[in-house]
Parts: sequence; C-alpha cells; structure tokens
Amino acid sequence: MIEYLYAGLTILAGFIGGFLILKIFSYLEKKAACTENHMDDILFASIRKPLAISAVFISIYYALHQIPLPDGYAWLVGAKAFNVAFIIIATWIISDFFHSFISNYGRVLCSKTDSELDDKIFSILESSIKYIIWFLGFVYILNYLEIEITPIIASAGVASIAITFAAKDIISNFFGGAMILADKPFQVGDRVKIEGELGDIVSVGVRSTRVKTLNHQMLTIPNSVFSTSIVTNYAMPDVKLKVKIPVSVAYGSDVKRVKEVLMEIAETAAKEEDYILENPAPSVYFLEYGQSSLNYMMVIWAGRFNMSWEVMDKINFLIDEKFNEEGIEIPFPQMDVHLKKDFS
Repeated sequence: MIEYLYAGLTILAGFIGGFLILKIFSYLEKKAACTENHMDDILFASIRKPLAISAVFISIYYALHQIPLPDGYAWLVGAKAFNVAFIIIATWIISDFFHSFISNYGRVLCSKTDSELDDKIFSILESSIKYIIWFLGFVYILNYLEIEITPIIASAGVASIAITFAAKDIISNFFGGAMILADKPFQVGDRVKIEGELGDIVSVGVRSTRVKTLNHQMLTIPNSVFSTSIVTNYAMPDVKLKVKIPVSVAYGSDVKRVKEVLMEIAETAAKEEDYILENPAPSVYFLEYGQSSLNYMMVIWAGRFNMSWEVMDKINFLIDEKFNEEGIEIPFPQMDVHLKKDFS
C-alpha cells in the first residue's frame, strides 16, 4: 500500500514542478520582452509548456516504477517508452521554436521588400513548418522503434497519387497563383479583361484572384484560368488610356472645317479637364465616306484607364454645343431610292 502512496506523492511533485516551471518561465518571458533581442522571447515561449509537461511525465514514469504493473504493461516503464516520449517533447520544442522564429523574423524581412511573392511563400512556410517537423519526428520514432516504414511510404505513395488526381485543380490553381506573383502580369488595383470579363483586381490569393466588375460584382477566378488565357491589362505599361470616339457628319459639310472644329473640341476638353491629357496630343482623322455620312475618328488620351466614360461624356457634350454653333449637321441613316419608269 505504501508504494501507491509514494507513487501518488511523486506524481503530485511532478505537477507542482510543472506549475513552478510555468511560473518561472512566465517571469522570464516578461523580462525578455524588455530586451531588443527577440530570440530569448522565442526560446522561452518554445520550451515553457514542453518543460512543464516533461516534469509531469517524468513523475508519472517514476511513479509507475514504484507500483506493480499488470502483465502486458511493463513496456510503460521501459527505456523505449521513455525515449519516445522524450523525442515527442523535443519535436514539440523544435516545431514551436522554428514556427515562432519564422513568424517573427520572416515578417520583418518580407516587410522590407515590395514584392508580394515572398509574403505568399512566407505564409505557406509559416503554416507548414510545424507539419514538416512533426512528420520528421514521426518518421524518426518509427525508425527508433524499428518499424519498417517502406510499406507505409509505398501506401502513402499510392494515396498521394489518388489525392493528386483528385486535387489537380487545386494544385494547378496554386501554381497559377505562384506564376502570377512571380511574373506579375497585373497587381491589385489594375483593370484587366479576361474571357470577356472587365474589372479591377481586388486581391491575388494562393488559389484564386478576385476581380470587381464595372457593375460592382465580385468575380472569383481560379488562378489556372489566368495561366491559360489572354489577359488584357489596361494599367500597363502605364495607366493612361486611348479613347476612340467616332463622329459622323452629313454629306455637303466642309470636311476641313469639320476636322478643325473637332480638333478645337479636343483641345478645349484637354484644357478644361485634368483627366484628359494634352500630351499625348489628341488627334482627328477623316476615315471614310459612309453610306449616309462622312465619318471621322477622334483619338483622345484619358489620364487613367477608368475615365473613358467621363471622356466620352465631355467630348459628346462639346460636339453637340459646337456643331449647333457651326451649323454642322449630324445625319440620320438614309437611303435614296430611284425608280426607273418604263415608258413602253
């Protein structure tokens, strides 16, 4: 009976030791927070809980040595069980340390660059580093216990092939996102046209890209679509946009005067509105003789790719005003029909 008392006291001592470890390291963390070096903060935070759990585990391990165990449970006090538990705790400490290290120092390094690629890679590494370390720890434990891992790896290989086929869209979208971040065909705020959809880039994610259309609708487009489609970026090589405005006047109009009036309109608009550029200069072309009109084309440069409607609105108002002053007629479609009279 006395051995159970000793075992209970041993476990109690372990819990008290674990509690004291938590308190001591909490105090040390507060002191470390006052220093400029973050490495001590990371170290104390990484080992505080594992050490406290270790104290409890060791007390339970030695308590089990003091009491008779049923047949089949002797392995609980064997060296292998102790070492496996030690490997698990060491893996815990290492995974927490590297995760905290990457989180703290990685963010600082990424903030010093303008590229979004390192931020995305950092995010993936930050979320996966713990799983990688725990996987390595698991493989090490299997190797230590002399468990054959070849069949496990083979089974994992077959499963991974099945998973790969099932997740091929996810994988293609992921690599599509990586190519977007590396190649930078567009960035947040650019106006793009893809597969007939026109809108502004809102965000570029690992799996998909969000585009807000001119109708204020949000499109979620898989990144794989961008890697296989032609993308028109209206913000590259710069943000200005060429706006073409067709103008038709009636036959009989003075073609030279019409061109002069249209040039005056374009120059006036550029002086009155900041979103209409004077350089590149606007231009007017007499294109063709239409079926019922003389057709011109005005070429106006907007300061930004999202100002095309404002440009057309301004120009059309000035055309209406100036044509009324000059007596220039805008024709309606018409057809002359000639009837041949048969006098026979």
